[in-house]
Amino acid sequence: MKILCAFGTYNYGDRNRGYGYEYSNFPPALKALGHELVFFDTLERERYRNFADLNRHFLETVEREKPHVILCALMLYELWVESLEIARHFHGCTVIIWGTDDSWQYRQYSRLVAPYCDIYATTDAAAMEKSRRDGFDNFFLTQWASSGATLQEPLPARDCRYAVSFVGSSHGDRAAWINELKRRGIDAACFGHGWKNGSVPAEDIPRIMRDSVISLNFSNSAWVRHGLSISRSRQIKARIFEVPGCGGFLLTQPADDLDRYYVPGREIVIFDDPDGLAEKIKYYLAHPEERDRIARAGHERTRSEHTYEIRFARLLEAAGALSQGHASRSAPGWDITGNPPDFSELVDRHQSNTGLRMLRVLMIVPCVLLWGRKRGPRAARRILFELSWRIFGRKTYSASGWPGRIFYRES
Repeated sequence: MKILCAFGTYNYGDRNRGYGYEYSNFPPALKALGHELVFFDTLERERYRNFADLNRHFLETVEREKPHVILCALMLYELWVESLEIARHFHGCTVIIWGTDDSWQYRQYSRLVAPYCDIYATTDAAAMEKSRRDGFDNFFLTQWASSGATLQEPLPARDCRYAVSFVGSSHGDRAAWINELKRRGIDAACFGHGWKNGSVPAEDIPRIMRDSVISLNFSNSAWVRHGLSISRSRQIKARIFEVPGCGGFLLTQPADDLDRYYVPGREIVIFDDPDGLAEKIKYYLAHPEERDRIARAGHERTRSEHTYEIRFARLLEAAGALSQGHASRSAPGWDITGNPPDFSELVDRHQSNTGLRMLRVLMIVPCVLLWGRKRGPRAARRILFELSWRIFGRKTYSASGWPGRIFYRES
C-alpha cells in the first residue's frame, strides 16, 4: 500500500541537530515491509509562510499522491485537525497518529486529537487505560523498537572502544547524572546536542552503542502531577530497544511497564540512584563475561520481538480493521455527509488580526526580559499553549487555534 509519512526530517526542524528519530527509523521499516512511501516534512518552517500554507501543501500532497494510509508523528498542532478530517473523509485515507510522549501528553494532546484519526498509536500503557475510561475505541498500544536495519550481534566487552557511553541530548537531569558519575571516578563518553562531543549522524549511533561495554539510558521525562504531588514521569524510550538491538549492553533507569518487554538482570540491567549506577558500572566492567551474556540475551529478545518491522506490521493490520469500523464515525463538530470545507474558510479562521498581534507583543516583551531574545519568544508560545489547551481544548489544534496563529516560527 502507499503510505504518506508526515513528520520532520530533522530534530525539531533544525538541520544542525541531525536527522529526526522517526525519519531515520520509520521509513526503512515500512519499505522493508514492501510499502510504497511518500514523505511530507511537517517541521520545515522556512518553506512555508505560516501553518495555513503548510496545511495547504499537505492536502495538495494527499490529493496528488492518493495514499492509503497517512502516518503522522506530530510535535503539536502543525497539521490541523480539519486537515486530518479532510484527508480521512474526503480522500479516503486511513489516518494514524503515533503518540510520542503520552505518559505526560495525554491530557493536553492525545485525548483531544484522537477523535480526528482512525487509530491513535500510544506507547504508554497508562494512557491506553485512560483512553478506555474516556470512551475511546481507536487507541492501539504499541511501543518504540529497534530498526531491523541496525541489528548486529554484540561485541565482546574486550573488543569495545568505550567503557561507558550515553547518546542523547543534554537536557533535564541528564547532565547531573553524568556529573555524579565523574565525582565517583567514572567518565562517560556523551554524544548529542548540548554535550562536548556534539551531535553525531544517525548512522553513527548504533556503532557507538555496539562499541561500548555499557550504554546508559535515562528514563525521566516531563513533570507530571498526581493529585497534589508532582514528579517526573518515567517512560520507555526508543533507546531501550536500540541498544540491545544493535548489540549493546543496556544499563537504564526503570520505566513504567518495562518488564513487559525485557527481563531485568537477564536481558538488561536497571539502576535507581547515583550510587547504584556507579556500583553497577564498576561491577560489569569487572565482570565482562556476565556483561556479554546479558548483551546477547537482550539482543536475541530484541531481534525476535522488538523491531519496527514487527511493530508496523501489527499496527497496519489493526489500522485496517479499525478504519473499516470507523468509516462513518464523525469527529466533534463535523458533518461528514456534506461537502469538504472550503480551504479558504480555514485560511480565514487562521488569519491573525490586530488583537492577536497585540497579544503577541504583550506576551513576548516580558518573556524576553526574563529569558532573553532567543528563549523568550518560545517561552511566550509555551505559556499561551498551556493556557489554550486548558481553556479551549481541541480548538488549540485547529485552524483557529491561537498558538499556531500567533507563534508560527516559535512552534
